[in-house]
Amino acid sequence: MSDLTHFNDSGRAHMVDVSGKPDTTREAIAAGTIRVLPATFERIQSGKIAKGDVLSVAQVAGIMAAKKCHDIIPMCHPLLLTKVNIEFTEDATQDENGYCAITVSATVKVSGQTGVEMEALTAASVALLTIYDMCKAIDKGMYFTNVGLLSKEGGKSGDFTNPHIEAMHTGVKA
Repeated sequence: MSDLTHFNDSGRAHMVDVSGKPDTTREAIAAGTIRVLPATFERIQSGKIAKGDVLSVAQVAGIMAAKKCHDIIPMCHPLLLTKVNIEFTEDATQDENGYCAITVSATVKVSGQTGVEMEALTAASVALLTIYDMCKAIDKGMYFTNVGLLSKEGGKSGDFTNPHIEAMHTGVKA
């Protein structure tokens, strides 16, 4: 159990004490892709989804999710985030199922005592979920792929780039 920092000596979950750690600059980037039908893709791009501007709403949802991560992930610390940026890469090329791709990239930064990997992952995931929610009336078959942490910088464990996820997101900053 000693490798699992979110468990106390009794094997019960607890929030890790970071009070003795120095503030350092930390950044994490997470990404994921939603696959949509070509007609849905076109309607998103042309602003013809009945619920409104899909990517603008998804962008705000991702930012809000990063800020509220500690409210939904039990062991996350509330953080004073210094940056949350949500970007979209749109690709009309159809996959083997005939679906187009919208990739969400979430970059989160903090100067603090703990990292922002969960905030970045939550931001990317909620942005993807928001796209689904806004388009589900016309495309229930949408699906997610390659959701994961692309990279993180700072903190005790140092920098990390995920070769498995990074390779799946060409054109997305890592």
